[in-house]
Amino acid sequence: MTFNSTRRACYTGYITQAIVNNLAPLLFIVFQTRYAVPLEMLGRLVLLNFATQLLTDIVAVKVVDRVGYRGLLVLAHILAALGLVMLAVAPAVLPSPYVGLSCAVIVYAVGGGLLEVLVSPVVDALPSPQEGKAAQMSLLHSFYCWGQVGVVAVTTVLLAQIGQASWQVLPLIWALVPLVNLFAFLRVPLPATVPDEHRTPLRALFGAPTFALAMVLMLGAGAAELTMSQWSSLFAEQGLGVSKVWGDLAGPCLFAVLMGIGRIAYGLWGERVPLVPALAGCGVLATVCYLVAVLSQHPVISLVGCAVCGLAVSLLWPGTFSLAAARFPFGGAAMFGILAVFGDAGGAGGPWIAGAVADVSAGTNGVLHDLAGVLPDDDGSGLRIGLLVGTAFPLTIVVAALLYAVVARRRVAEPAEVAVEPR
Repeated sequence: MTFNSTRRACYTGYITQAIVNNLAPLLFIVFQTRYAVPLEMLGRLVLLNFATQLLTDIVAVKVVDRVGYRGLLVLAHILAALGLVMLAVAPAVLPSPYVGLSCAVIVYAVGGGLLEVLVSPVVDALPSPQEGKAAQMSLLHSFYCWGQVGVVAVTTVLLAQIGQASWQVLPLIWALVPLVNLFAFLRVPLPATVPDEHRTPLRALFGAPTFALAMVLMLGAGAAELTMSQWSSLFAEQGLGVSKVWGDLAGPCLFAVLMGIGRIAYGLWGERVPLVPALAGCGVLATVCYLVAVLSQHPVISLVGCAVCGLAVSLLWPGTFSLAAARFPFGGAAMFGILAVFGDAGGAGGPWIAGAVADVSAGTNGVLHDLAGVLPDDDGSGLRIGLLVGTAFPLTIVVAALLYAVVARRRVAEPAEVAVEPR
């Protein structure tokens, strides 16, 4: 049996995930100007998206291995399409535009959460040599990046052409992607889930120090990636004074391009690169990129820092998935779901913290306000200090990766942590 059609559907599933996560932040300037939504409330939309995905992950962990993949994958695409349609319609029909935006975010976030839990274990379970598993995972996650590139480029160009008054057209166009892909998942062959008697129990996973560190890695990965990608568009426009079109293309779009290139490169040549040192190196590079974006006096150099951060974070999410899958080959969809919970927790908390700190520092007094005054001017947006606080996220990656290397070396002889025999 060939699974090429399954892989293509999974790739498109990650493109759908990219649409769900990245469309609304590109419209932040529209929401801010047309609906008077402040930065903290915009950050709250990001928090709501990933918090909903997180709760969905937790629920899905308990049911995926029991009910199978197909029905939940179809449901995920239905909810993603419905939520995007609501994003266009709900702000105009509900009494409060912000309530309408929030309702739309919740609906498509449930679909995004299901995709996060389901797509990776499907691809991991497809027939391929064990030594190529990490490469396949990295290639899969590269499609999230190409989806993000498409969302940023097409949305930016179309919004410039049709004007902010017609922004509702954009979510309707993007809703076609999950709508079409749900029909693919109705018919493609899918692997079976890991049976209960073969699956590593959750208790054993939580009791393993290496898995605890993998969860910390996912927390840092989600926060480091999403904080930069979600705020770089508004940072470029308000903090750096760059036009929206060029800010989006040179910031979040190039961020996604370099993240995709990094994942494809690891997919092609990653078997030669030890995964744990690579994760630590990515964390160091991401920290440097955050500092360059925040501290540079020149907008172009700051944008370079934002963009290269995409390359720096490219391996963090799929690399941690591969690390855990190799260490716990019978973890099943539940294991991927738990890791997705922590990744989404980072993706929810990181951007919200940056937005909240930016709002506080933009005030008239306080320590953060004084610290923001030391940094290069950002037109009073406070986003430089918000991103400066965000350097804690890639630093977490560095520390967790180094600890993982130490713990894994000490526990390498313990077979219960590598696999669990059928009960």
